[in-house]
Amino acid sequence: MVKLPHNPPSIAELGALGPDIHHRPSGEDFIRIFRQGGSHPVAWNSFRHFGPTNARFDHQEPPPGTAPDRGIYYAAKSLTTCLAETFQDTRVINLSRHAPWLAVFETTRDLELLDLTGSWPTRAGASMKINTGPRHVSRAWSRQFHSAFPTIDGLYYSSSMHANEPCIALYERAADALPRAPLFCRPLSDPTLLSDLKESARSIGYHLLP
Repeated sequence: MVKLPHNPPSIAELGALGPDIHHRPSGEDFIRIFRQGGSHPVAWNSFRHFGPTNARFDHQEPPPGTAPDRGIYYAAKSLTTCLAETFQDTRVINLSRHAPWLAVFETTRDLELLDLTGSWPTRAGASMKINTGPRHVSRAWSRQFHSAFPTIDGLYYSSSMHANEPCIALYERAADALPRAPLFCRPLSDPTLLSDLKESARSIGYHLLP
């Protein structure tokens, strides 16, 4: 039996199964690393409408392009998890390339997220491999989740790069859960962040490059 089928269940099948909801209360802090440079720069509160890229749960339809009705926003609970996920392809935390920034924000309403950390993926015909397996397959499942469950704000999943720590992938429908301004927003190159960055890089074995 394939642990992560390339073809997810139909929208009707997922709808009949129903989602397992992970509730996150209003006023909770999350951390996001975003890039103000490169081909597709974003702000701290921007949902990325270009995709799918190589990220795990992009729900835009291929081929890559701009999808005004489908935006994605990744965040986590810890700095180390954000760094592990953001720089996983090279395992080098580059503080200057594409102008990476760090934001800490507090949600303004409750979030209702599809829980991919428990037994639900198995009941849906997949497995925990949805958090760790081929990203293009996870993206296909995310597209089905988005269509089958129109009331969910996004996904609650386990980091494949940092000890299964919690991450969230918000769909565009969660835009109103972000505040007008973050609690903290600085470039990763800010000297005040250097000590924490060094400690996080050491803990996951990544290199730190100014």
